[in-house]
Amino acid sequence: MSATAAILTTLVVYKIALLAIGLLANRRTKDDTDFVLGGRTMGPLVAAISASASSSSVWTLLGVSGYAYAFGFSAFWLFPACVGGFALNWFVIAPRLQRHSRATDALTLSEVLAGPRGTPGRELVLRVATGMILLAMVVYVAAQLRGSGLLFDDVFRDFGAARPAPATTILIGAGIIVVYTLLGGFWAVSLTDTLQGLMMALTAIALPVAAVAEVGGLPRLFDEILTTQDDTYQSFTAHLAPTAAIGMVAGLLGIGLGYPGQPHVVNRFMALRDERSVARARTYAMVWAVVVYLGMILLGLAGRILVPEIVNEERVFFRLTNDLFPVFISGIMIAAVLSAIMSTADSQLLVAATSISHDLAKDQRGNVGRSRVTVLLVSVGATLFAIYGTKEIFRNVLSAWTAMGAAFGPLLVVTLWRGRPSTTACLATMITGFGTATLTHWLVVHEPTIAGQQFRWISRVVPYAAAGLVAIATARKRTR
Repeated sequence: MSATAAILTTLVVYKIALLAIGLLANRRTKDDTDFVLGGRTMGPLVAAISASASSSSVWTLLGVSGYAYAFGFSAFWLFPACVGGFALNWFVIAPRLQRHSRATDALTLSEVLAGPRGTPGRELVLRVATGMILLAMVVYVAAQLRGSGLLFDDVFRDFGAARPAPATTILIGAGIIVVYTLLGGFWAVSLTDTLQGLMMALTAIALPVAAVAEVGGLPRLFDEILTTQDDTYQSFTAHLAPTAAIGMVAGLLGIGLGYPGQPHVVNRFMALRDERSVARARTYAMVWAVVVYLGMILLGLAGRILVPEIVNEERVFFRLTNDLFPVFISGIMIAAVLSAIMSTADSQLLVAATSISHDLAKDQRGNVGRSRVTVLLVSVGATLFAIYGTKEIFRNVLSAWTAMGAAFGPLLVVTLWRGRPSTTACLATMITGFGTATLTHWLVVHEPTIAGQQFRWISRVVPYAAAGLVAIATARKRTR
């Protein structure tokens, strides 16, 4: 079987599996609580792997390996950044959020931040939070869909096959996601994300192991880097000046600060069936994070030795897959990764839709039909944005991640430990975080005077610091 046939066959099988999961999950979706949060009966394995996959998209497989290929040992800072973000979520946020959401009967992160029914200013906080989530998530979903189209184009070109138009692959991917999300809601999204996460983990084991073995083992890999690469590649700070090095490291570590504020990730904590499940899920999630991020860093380093010259460093993943595995296996692996990329948008889509259908509804225990109609409408908007939107949409993904993390993360921490602040404090924290993230990201991207690597900490750290200071300073102003 040719690689093209392997890709197409795997894609068809995978998409059929997603639809089957949607049909299965539909049987468990009886009301709005089931559709939004799976009836709060999720087990630890599904919660852990689906949350991990939801927080890790194409950037995890292609971006991390590409960064290691391009920058060498300084990429190791991504490991404590991302694994630390997982630890922050699972050790600090998850236990308290699981208890808090049950005690207040909250189904969404927005409800947790807005407070129980009857809280003064609750509706205003919900409206502002929903607007921020909708804006960020539509960009996020569109980026995933557009990314899948472009990656399909790259892969089919590598195999010399006829390439479908990006718009076609975007529409196919969006159609599949919408169908199983409409059928099964949160359950379908979580089960498909679990499948996706397991595929990512297997890939993050098989491909780096094969690449390192091809080099001659880990000792040989590091010896090759130390003897054949330049000083910048061998340095953990890229041989930058002290101030610039601190900025670079802070910028990379700042990525982990965004995890607590991601609605599509922390909702898994709220869906866990009991407190004992938190500890078990935590173990699964941390193992997954270590395997995937360490694997991708080692893959990039090995790729630099095996393929010294490559046009785009983020293509090292595909290049090594083609070079190290038989055609059939490489086709399946690439198809599996592309399928996973296309399904990462489901969690964001569901959160964006439920923010409208659930959080903004006067009757917040409405019927499932309303939620499904909202999912359809939001998906249409995201698909159109993916097809006709700006090509710079990928740059906005980090902005969306940071904006939600800064808007909701510090406020969530204060709410879980100190109680809900006043409505004014809630709004001030969200607007400060969201606005600062958007502004600093725009400055770093568009202003050449601060566009260097050493200044990226501004857009990855400052928003959290600003929002955190506002949240802490106003935490005493609780709602009575």
